[in-house]
Amino acid sequence: MARSLVLLSLLSLLVSVALAGLTTIEHSLKEDGSLAILVVGDWGRKGTYNQSLVAQQMGKVGKELDIDFVISTGDNFYEDGLTGLDDEAFEQSFSEIYTADSLQKPWYTVLGNHDYRGDVIAQLSPVLQMVDCRFICMRSFIVNAEIVDFFFVDTTPFVVKYWTKPKDHHYDWRDVAPRESYIANLLQDLEYSLKASSARWKIVVGHHTMRSVSKHGDTEELLQYLLPVLKTNGVDFYINGHDHCLEHISSTDSPLQYFTSGGGSKAWRGVYTSNADKVQFFYDGQGFMSLKLTECHVDITFYDVEGQELYKWSMAKINRGAFPSSVSVEAERAETTT
Repeated sequence: MARSLVLLSLLSLLVSVALAGLTTIEHSLKEDGSLAILVVGDWGRKGTYNQSLVAQQMGKVGKELDIDFVISTGDNFYEDGLTGLDDEAFEQSFSEIYTADSLQKPWYTVLGNHDYRGDVIAQLSPVLQMVDCRFICMRSFIVNAEIVDFFFVDTTPFVVKYWTKPKDHHYDWRDVAPRESYIANLLQDLEYSLKASSARWKIVVGHHTMRSVSKHGDTEELLQYLLPVLKTNGVDFYINGHDHCLEHISSTDSPLQYFTSGGGSKAWRGVYTSNADKVQFFYDGQGFMSLKLTECHVDITFYDVEGQELYKWSMAKINRGAFPSSVSVEAERAETTT
């Protein structure tokens, strides 16, 4: 408990409020100027559907890479979010699963649509950090690590069907409704922050897919409202979950790269539908992603539930240009067998 309180106090010192309303968390780089992170999404199932196995491999890779933090792309607690601050699912799906020493780092987390089916205010509450100080969840915020800005975006309110055709589900729209005003303000804040950013790399993180060839496919509302903001402001990558798979898709009309890391537990949907952009890699199974950054170079790797490297992709940024490297032989072979 003492260690948790100390870490929580240190974290609170790092948080400042941006002028346009998005909270910014400052995160330092390693001494050599690099950053290493893991990305996982759609995981919160109390260890079932291989969640525990994915967590074990994350611990091993996290140790090898000496990661600085973890990004969660949402759907943190199935099926219907948390019921409140005292919901045991928080520890059963998070604290008791991701136990490796290497994963005892900040988890920067966005909400998914399943999280919105529960008590959103509870999941956003800093009180949960008294239970596990790693869990940092906000609707939309920025993590600045000097060479890179991560812009975390709350994508669930964009999707119209959750408002108009919720079926038997209840969505917690407190502090969100009315939808139109919320989205307009969020896009304004995001664009302001993107334009103000002087970071070498700009990465946007959301739960919902922008481009995907799996079950959920493209999210039309994000293509309509969010994508133009990303393209106009030179965003390098959009990282998401929602589809329970691993994939890399390249835009055909911009340098933007789309990465899905939604294989934290239940997967194997058996759906593949091509879209207008270029599919570089698709794996219809469980796993996670790593990202290593320096000022001029990025390495991205996808891993399966056994910790095997499925796909590696690198990009060097020289001056203002971006030049992707070729995919390795192993990555090409993995892609053709999935």
